[in-house]
Amino acid sequence: MERSSTVYKTYVKILEQELVCAMGCTEPTALAYCAAKARAVLGTLPDRIRVEASGNIIKNVRSVIVPGTGGMKGMAAAAAIGVLGGNENALLQVISDVPSQVREELGPYMERTAFEVLPLDSECLLDMIVTVFSGSSQAKVRIAEEHTNIVLIEKDGEVLLKKETGDSAPEGAETPDYNLLNVKDICEFACTCDLEDVRTVLDRQIELNTAISREGLLHDYGANIGKVLLKSGSDVRTRAKAAAAAGSDARMNGCELPVVICSGSGNQGMTASLPVIEYAKELHAEKDRLYRALLISNLITLHAKNGIGRLSAYCGAVSAGAGAGAGIAFLYGGDVEEISHTIVNALAISSGIVCDGAKASCAAKIAMAVETGIFGYEMYKNGQQFYGGDGLVVKGVENTIANFSRLGRIGMRETDKEIILMMSEKNT
Repeated sequence: MERSSTVYKTYVKILEQELVCAMGCTEPTALAYCAAKARAVLGTLPDRIRVEASGNIIKNVRSVIVPGTGGMKGMAAAAAIGVLGGNENALLQVISDVPSQVREELGPYMERTAFEVLPLDSECLLDMIVTVFSGSSQAKVRIAEEHTNIVLIEKDGEVLLKKETGDSAPEGAETPDYNLLNVKDICEFACTCDLEDVRTVLDRQIELNTAISREGLLHDYGANIGKVLLKSGSDVRTRAKAAAAAGSDARMNGCELPVVICSGSGNQGMTASLPVIEYAKELHAEKDRLYRALLISNLITLHAKNGIGRLSAYCGAVSAGAGAGAGIAFLYGGDVEEISHTIVNALAISSGIVCDGAKASCAAKIAMAVETGIFGYEMYKNGQQFYGGDGLVVKGVENTIANFSRLGRIGMRETDKEIILMMSEKNT
């Protein structure tokens, strides 16, 4: 693929915009960022905070530990830590450097501050508004579509910034055309890419995601899915699942190490990368070979998830597990045909996994998604595959991806509403 081609440039830009650092689960972190921005606009510490959020934001914030809070969960905790100690210029690393004094002040601040959390009726599945008050003054910030996409800033009724919710590009940048993603071009790009164009983002992904995975295996986090897996064996297949699960164990349960995300999700970023890294070690693959495998796994993940959207009732680990399987197939010498069949097989097996919010069990779902990615490749290697007409599988990998995207985006819309309703009933 020519370096000067539109597709090549678009893929590089997509990777640069997607493979970014985040500390903590991206939904509570986005809420903390929104709150930190609102506090900065207000210019003083608020004495009252109102949070309005779409159901998917509430779902993903409800049960996950917010870093820097001493083990707290929930909307108020995420907004409070953002207001009290967040760096409003640090995007998804907004609470990555909260001073110990601020941590000590968090509990008393929440006790004396009035919090109001309201559902937000919005067409955007990712949507939040934080309004902060101090006396008669107030400031409002809205984030929609993407985790750091500020679409509205107001102070005391004056609009300081406003843009359309569909415009999700960072300030001063254009949104790359994700419709250019397809399996054939992704494989060609990965095989021919000048690695200097992507080395920085991939090195960061390898370093940070490996570090949090190691942390999850060394210490006690959540249900310790990574450790449980390793007790059953030490083969590369088990290690690959454990590596991704352990990263999620740590991240869902308050670990303060950053990860490199993919498709707006740290769990997807770890699922797409850590199994591929583990297989590269097992196969003694050269570093450049690992880079190219990670290009495939990340871009396939983004391609499979693009038609679904950032948030839905469809577990994002399914797409990332298929991406990991594709990357592993490449490490074994798989071409575009083998990679395509790996993706189809994986999606056909695990597409029914639902997203019921960010929490400890995400690690187990990740392990299952990685398993189906690996198994999807092994099926094809052994002369077995799913054919058009097998459920949602249709002829052609692109058509099959489109079908599963439709399932997640449209077909599971009512499922998403029911999940949110059930979670809002606070049954434990």
